[in-house]
Amino acid sequence: MLYNQNQNTTIILLQSTCYIKHSRHIACFARHLILVKSSVILNSRKQSAFYIYGFFINHTYIKISETMSTVKVKFRPSIIDGKEGKIYYQITHNRVVRQLCTNYKIYPDEWNDDTSSIIINDESRRNHINIIKDLIDRDLSRFKIIRKKYEEKRIRYKSDDIITTFIEYIHKYSFVNFMKAVIEQLRQMNKLRTVETYSTTLRSFMNFRGGNDLIFEEINSDMMVMYEAYLHNNGLTKNTTSFYMRILRAVYNRAVEKEITMQRYPFKHVYTGIDKTVKRAIPINAIKQIKSLDLSNKPLLEFSRDIFMFSFYTRGMSFIDMAYLKKEDLKGNILTYRRRKTGQRLNIKWEKCMQDILNKYHTNNNNPFLLPILRYPSEDCRKQYKTALFRTNRHLKKIAEIVGISTDVTLYVARHSWASAARSKNIPLSVISEGMGHDSESTTQIYLASLDTSVVDKANILILNDLQ
Repeated sequence: MLYNQNQNTTIILLQSTCYIKHSRHIACFARHLILVKSSVILNSRKQSAFYIYGFFINHTYIKISETMSTVKVKFRPSIIDGKEGKIYYQITHNRVVRQLCTNYKIYPDEWNDDTSSIIINDESRRNHINIIKDLIDRDLSRFKIIRKKYEEKRIRYKSDDIITTFIEYIHKYSFVNFMKAVIEQLRQMNKLRTVETYSTTLRSFMNFRGGNDLIFEEINSDMMVMYEAYLHNNGLTKNTTSFYMRILRAVYNRAVEKEITMQRYPFKHVYTGIDKTVKRAIPINAIKQIKSLDLSNKPLLEFSRDIFMFSFYTRGMSFIDMAYLKKEDLKGNILTYRRRKTGQRLNIKWEKCMQDILNKYHTNNNNPFLLPILRYPSEDCRKQYKTALFRTNRHLKKIAEIVGISTDVTLYVARHSWASAARSKNIPLSVISEGMGHDSESTTQIYLASLDTSVVDKANILILNDLQ
């Protein structure tokens, strides 16, 4: 049997608890303590939650307590004429009123007191006003989430609790704070390259957000689709866009693991794969031209050319690995090092062409590095590496112009070119994949790591002989 105080009140029976879609007239039927709750939106800038604890005795409903919580958007004008006033929130719960100030500023004529809403009177301020509206909507959404959590726990709370939780919520569930913490952890692990890529991704995402932080509950599929479009419109390639997305996804999944948010799969509609890229390799004849070029009167260009050739000689060794090579890595006729990107240990047979470059450029006894790229080991090596990389690539572009190569030559071209040359020698794909024309660079790294190094050394000798 259901008890109904008002014929216009709708009652839905669900497992002995009635949910009444009304904020004043309540009716239910249950033999134990129950919770009846109803939520209404009174206007676009006000949210309410109404619930009653009670029970029935002889078909008579006994009300234990009644609570109503609301969040209203208010405007406080400046005491100085012509100055912007501030938006604040009025939180009411159990008739206790509290206020929470914001830094959102508008002029008095941009506020409609009757509808408790912001209006646009000046087209030049449209963007500013729309940003504030979005921030208010975000805050109201957060208030709603906080209140819902209190409801789910079925505990009593005060207006002060809502404000305290709101402030704590912003800090704890802040996407920016969380990602910065991840970056700092990576820094402590000395993963400096990953720190740079994560920091770049965070800056890009915050530029897309107009500098506005957000909580994880606000990250959804639509937002990621919009961010992807933003990246494409700014000229980023499909692979670069995918790279940013994969980093954000990794951070989001880490937050899910820490139970900071629920898994909502916001990246399901954006591309996170790796596209095949256009080959950056240049033919072996172009490598010969670069090698034979007389740059003795241009020592800076000559050094950059020799570093490029050293990379080619050493099976396309990356610049960062060349920079951090130490003298102790060369023992006898074997150069041994670990790739900083993957941690893979590689052995390379030391050839005369490599020794010729080493004889040409020596470092002092106090410098532990094999090549004079990091010249001041006691100073910031990462900064020296980045400066040297930029300078060397700039010089290689000038060298390409001198030789007449139309391809944009960089240090990475040496790696591509060696892979392409290896392929042209009918070296099996299990030795080296065809340049960068594979699905993933990690596949190439796995193949190289699993082979007997003598096979790769023989392939290298075949390639080097072509330069004679």
